Amino acid sequence: MNMDIATVNALPYEDFVNIFGNVVEKCPIITAAVWSGRPFVNLTALETAISEFIDALPESGKEGILRCHPDLAGRDLQSGTLTRESREEQAGSGMDALNSADASRMARLNEEYKERFGFPFVICARMNDKANILRELSERCPNERSVERARGIEEVKKICRLRLQDLVHTDSPNKL
Repeated sequence: MNMDIATVNALPYEDFVNIFGNVVEKCPIITAAVWSGRPFVNLTALETAISEFIDALPESGKEGILRCHPDLAGRDLQSGTLTRESREEQAGSGMDALNSADASRMARLNEEYKERFGFPFVICARMNDKANILRELSERCPNERSVERARGIEEVKKICRLRLQDLVHTDSPNKL
């Protein structure tokens, strides 16, 4: 699906939430909240509305968003219960084709990360390959919780931007 911003602005609430409800993983409440900000002048304005909503959340809300993300190469990937978007993103970065040594390392690092921070490691898989993801996960484990929360939210915003670009033309300003 790739619609122009005028079509986005004309969507009834239910359709808007159904279409955009997973641009932030498993957080349709965010798109439900920004719907009332229509009309959006362009895709960037829609993205900004989502980012501003996330930024206005308390730290616990931001951690809640991070907790909605699945582990990379984790149980949800193995069992086939990922969202369509996450499944495609993880496959595109090679997370579905790790050898046994890398899979074991990923599982161990994911567990260490979650134990340390209380939320899963989040990185924009579409902008990384499996080697970079493993490296980033390893390098980010020693960080402070506040640093990782902020970094994770920035990665959520990258994921959101790419998912929005899959749904909306980027070069179609709305004629208000």
